[in-house]
Amino acid sequence: MRCFTHTLFCVLLGLLALTCQADTTAALFSADGYRITQYRSPTPATAEHARTLDTAALQQLLKAQPATRLVDVYRRTWLNGQFIEDEPHANLPGSLWLANTGNGDLDGPWQAYFSDNLQRLTEGDLARPLVFYCRSDCWASWNAIKRAHALGYEQLYWYRDGIDAWEQVGLPLTPAQPQAFP
Repeated sequence: MRCFTHTLFCVLLGLLALTCQADTTAALFSADGYRITQYRSPTPATAEHARTLDTAALQQLLKAQPATRLVDVYRRTWLNGQFIEDEPHANLPGSLWLANTGNGDLDGPWQAYFSDNLQRLTEGDLARPLVFYCRSDCWASWNAIKRAHALGYEQLYWYRDGIDAWEQVGLPLTPAQPQAFP
């Protein structure tokens, strides 16, 4: 009887583990396909509607197409209507930091913050090249590309390993603050 009870207990634990694993997997993405949790985890090699760039390719793009705009979407704590600087942040020179716009769920004001700033940054030119990035293993830039595509932007690039890759090869970073939230 003791062996049966132990076996039953092990089977129940196994089923519980599978259920928890299934629930965790299901909760990674929203119904619209945006990553909504575990933003700092391995990312896919590509993002739909964008060309993935390494550092050398990004440098070539910036030389070949000087109108290219860089958009940093690294997350920053937002509390009581303001960004809280919990750690210093630096990004690629010439970047616009649209903090938190790579979150999977954006309510109306955050969506407007994203779209209004992209409109200003591109001067309304939906064909202007946009490069989205954050850090390596960060889904925020993947989400931002999906969101920019939904807004009609046509030339989207993903600097997948972002700030970490730029810094790793000794290229300069600039101290940054997020673009003011309305």
